[in-house]
Amino acid sequence: MPSRINGACTRVGSAGWVVPSCTMTAASAPPLAGRRALVTGAASGIGAALARRLAADGAAVLAVDRDEAGLAELTRATTGVEAVPCDLSDLAAVDALPAEVDVLVNNAGLQHVAPIPEFDPDRFSLILRVMLEAPFRLARRALPHMYAQGWGRVVNVSSVHGLRASPFKAAYVAAKHGLEGLSKVIALEGAAHGVTSNCLDPAYVRTPLVERQIADQARSHGIDADAVVEQVMLAPAAVKRLVEPEEVAELAAVLYGPASASITGASLSMDGGWTAH
Repeated sequence: MPSRINGACTRVGSAGWVVPSCTMTAASAPPLAGRRALVTGAASGIGAALARRLAADGAAVLAVDRDEAGLAELTRATTGVEAVPCDLSDLAAVDALPAEVDVLVNNAGLQHVAPIPEFDPDRFSLILRVMLEAPFRLARRALPHMYAQGWGRVVNVSSVHGLRASPFKAAYVAAKHGLEGLSKVIALEGAAHGVTSNCLDPAYVRTPLVERQIADQARSHGIDADAVVEQVMLAPAAVKRLVEPEEVAELAAVLYGPASASITGASLSMDGGWTAH
């Protein structure tokens, strides 16, 4: 017969051992009750899905983005989310963001495609500033609070391009590879303080940014959108479909949930088999 030890459902096995059979009941508090989370790039796509999932799990969510209209739509539709307009390319503004957060999600990103000889150096600097230096600065400011309380979770939304390169994406690939390294350093330094740090590595996700890329590729290749996804974007992947933002949010929930204490320094691929060969 099920019993309860330390609030968890248990059952008695055949040898008399008490083993867990579930971890929560309907009356249990959500896993992030009383915690505060900060999500960058939260106005749409992956960031909005992450903000919604964090709020559903009980966190008070600070949604950071320069898209104020998108933030307003998110906060209207989601209880527990506060809009924090900020341009992450402005590092002084980044340094002014709240530091007392328990879950930091570095998600914001942008893309530029060009051969290296034609790649605008200013655009390269902008991408690294938003996608690598801003995450460093946010972690640098949030970690003392996490250390002080003995608990914290850093979730970095990287990409399959944090593990594999593609031509014409020098800045994006460099930034994502850098984020992977930064995440591992945070993991090593934070372990003694109850802080974990991990990367999520999806292939192409169905976001407004990717939808625009699909339309552009369809025009340039003279093929339809479905063919772009299967034949161009996901040519290296075994699974020929876009990842949905909610799938990324579900995997992120593992990294801040009850099973997360020993998952750190990891890069969790959800790339449809892209990195399997």
